[in-house]
Amino acid sequence: MPMPDDRRNATGLPESLTWPTRDFARNLRRDTASLFVVRSLSIIRRTSIMKTLTQLVPRLKPLFARRAVRQQTDHDTLQCTVAYNRYGGYCVPLSSRHRPAAKKILANKVYEPLTLAFMRQNCGDGDVVHAGTYFGDFLPALSSALSPSGKIWAFEPNPENHRCARITLEINGIDNVWLTHAGLGAAPDEMPMQTVDASGRALGGASRLTTEPQRESTQVKIVAIDDVLDRDRRVSIIQLDVEGHEKEALSGALQTIKTHLPIIILEVLPQSTLTESDWFSSNILALGYVHVGNVHGNSIFSCDNHENSARS
Repeated sequence: MPMPDDRRNATGLPESLTWPTRDFARNLRRDTASLFVVRSLSIIRRTSIMKTLTQLVPRLKPLFARRAVRQQTDHDTLQCTVAYNRYGGYCVPLSSRHRPAAKKILANKVYEPLTLAFMRQNCGDGDVVHAGTYFGDFLPALSSALSPSGKIWAFEPNPENHRCARITLEINGIDNVWLTHAGLGAAPDEMPMQTVDASGRALGGASRLTTEPQRESTQVKIVAIDDVLDRDRRVSIIQLDVEGHEKEALSGALQTIKTHLPIIILEVLPQSTLTESDWFSSNILALGYVHVGNVHGNSIFSCDNHENSARS
């Protein structure tokens, strides 16, 4: 029986194989090649994805890191904006957007223009005591009205308001203001300050000192005007917007008042009886002070006649 011819044809298959067998081998080789291509593409695709991820991850990490840092520091980050009026620029805390002073400044207007006009006209060549300073809504106007030797002694106990007031000074390049992070009282002390209302909304400039800690109250430093002001400074105006704490603030300033007889401007709350009290009569009115007018809810007391300018 003749041996099959083992010569190979152009396909590389033995000529002795039958056609069905050759087709099977050809298909097997083709399928194997296709499988190799598919696997190769899969490897390439995975490699490409890994390469992309390798390049992308370093870019994403800082984003996640910043987000983590932001979450950790949100409580301490000052949320504020800058607004301007004719006197200068102001750092306004966003938590106070609903408060009257902030709304005026954000609208590029002046808050309590008559109070500012009176203080600018009557500060003379002396110093001005200004409390509470809030975010500095009075500072640019008062600073620009002082004599070259004049100084503003500003006091703000609310931590957020104080930070904004410092920035307000920087925005305007003001260097004649001595800003103290403290409230005013009869003597050095510490007291709780209520900075939010019952709903958690910021009180802003209406933050008030309390005798007992309240919800969300903050412990703040208290100083006396007589202890802070330099003895050789002449004081022309003491202006207090301290939310019902006027008696205590005046008690700590009696020596300064007796020495210089400055104009006294008090924000008197509707329920206050301070100016009708025996204490006010014996400690302030007894020095020769008289009530000369009101501006924007502030009562003005002076030993001189400032009635006309107070009511203009």
